[in-house]
Amino acid sequence: MKKRFLTFLSVLMLAFVLGTISGGIQVSAAGYASTITLCGINNDTTSITVNADTAVLPKSDDGMFYLFAEPTFSGGLTTAYLAATPMATSVSFTADLKKTQSDSRLYSKFIVAVLSGGQYVAVSEAKYLTNPEAVATSTTARVVPGSKKGLMIDPAKLGTGELEDLGVKQTAYNINVSYILGPTSNSAYPTIDYTYNGKNYQFNGLRIAEYDGIFKALSSKGISITAILLNNYDPSYLQLIHPLARDGFVCSYYMFNAADQSGVELMAAVGSFLSQRYSNKGVGQVDNWIIGNEITARTQWNYISAMKLDAYVEEYAKAFRVFYTAIKSENANANIYLSIDQQWDRNRKQTENYDGRDLLTSFNANISSKGNIDWGVACHPYGVPLTWAKFWDVPANYAKMKLVSHSVSSKFLTMQNIEVLTDFLVAPAMISPTGQVRSVICTEVGYTDAQGQDIQAVAFTYGYLQAAYNQYIDAFIISSETDHEAEIAQGLAMGLTKTDGSHKLIYDFYKYIDTPNSTYYTELAKPYVGITDWTQVLTAR
Repeated sequence: MKKRFLTFLSVLMLAFVLGTISGGIQVSAAGYASTITLCGINNDTTSITVNADTAVLPKSDDGMFYLFAEPTFSGGLTTAYLAATPMATSVSFTADLKKTQSDSRLYSKFIVAVLSGGQYVAVSEAKYLTNPEAVATSTTARVVPGSKKGLMIDPAKLGTGELEDLGVKQTAYNINVSYILGPTSNSAYPTIDYTYNGKNYQFNGLRIAEYDGIFKALSSKGISITAILLNNYDPSYLQLIHPLARDGFVCSYYMFNAADQSGVELMAAVGSFLSQRYSNKGVGQVDNWIIGNEITARTQWNYISAMKLDAYVEEYAKAFRVFYTAIKSENANANIYLSIDQQWDRNRKQTENYDGRDLLTSFNANISSKGNIDWGVACHPYGVPLTWAKFWDVPANYAKMKLVSHSVSSKFLTMQNIEVLTDFLVAPAMISPTGQVRSVICTEVGYTDAQGQDIQAVAFTYGYLQAAYNQYIDAFIISSETDHEAEIAQGLAMGLTKTDGSHKLIYDFYKYIDTPNSTYYTELAKPYVGITDWTQVLTAR
């Protein structure tokens, strides 16, 4: 989002939460003799199969391999074993999934172990189920937007015809998770009871009705919807806040809690409820879900106490996977994304905030090692500085710092060098389990009119064309439809219209950019960029 605005004890707290909160002791064999090669839901949708290979069989008391199904938050082998089979270099376990039961294994992580010296010892790394979509209740086709052109909408204008006039194809919309939880006293919009894995949850009927109205209206206009799940602080739902984020630090949003049972269960119920509800056009169809906002900015948008990058990613990845599993197990065709800001490779101190390049590297390694899934990247490639719309020609003091380049080590990502991100994701190590380059959506990017409405319009044109020329970018969503007073005061008048609703110059540039009339506007923009042909500055991918 727009940029507006530890201690030894923390280390001890981190060790407690990560190592002992599950109540179990980690017992493992050094190097892990076995590798889980398959961990998935079977075609019958009621059972799972876990396969493992072992080059050299480890010593054991009884010549058996054992399969454990541990909770997300477990720190070791804390449960009774699930299945057993005689040791061999290749083994296979089968067990019930129990999707809707209180002891559901949909969110479990699976570990192969042996009995050695009277104790169960892990001989494989933990793996999660990688195909929750196999049990989805909906296989509704995704909305196919007519172009990459998107807009963060003003909900007050839904019925004015402005979105239709602009030809908006995509949008992103926030959901503060705690706002939709709990009962409502409004008799016209009664509390919604939702049972998930044997437990009952309550959703606020009035708040859900508001989202129903917005999403239904957008879907009826053929607009592809991305919903952003945000973890705002609410003392009534502290189980959503990670234990290491409950230290009183004031922040916009906090790390989701996958460190204990209460957090995992509530996140799973929320993800399942929302995905199930918004998987058809009856009350609106959400095709894309983003878990958190700009998680690279720990101290601003995804707070947890200071820690090294890999530890931070581990806590986020656990929560991400819970939501991924919950959403995909209801809507097989949904896409799920993490969110990064425009700070790419600044070599920031890892106990403060994190660079996008480092975070994606760590996240990919974490997810791949525990069961690869089809995550995507939602990025916010604003210009640098944010208050300067002319991102291709920055002020001299910024130019000296060389913040934006076409190198993988560029300090920032903007729409001038967005191919840095997609080139990074093309690397074989980053490819999705389906063999594809991971989806990239630019879900928040905008340009102020502080240097003039003409510069704002040209900046949008340049940015949109750069996205259009990159096959790996699936959306280019501008912030925002209407100027906001608080942002204007900061020099961030980024709307297509003024606060009184009157159109700015950018309005028509936006309206026609993906139509047969686009050439007129792209030609007008070229002199401002100092080019005679757009191929001089666009980086095709």
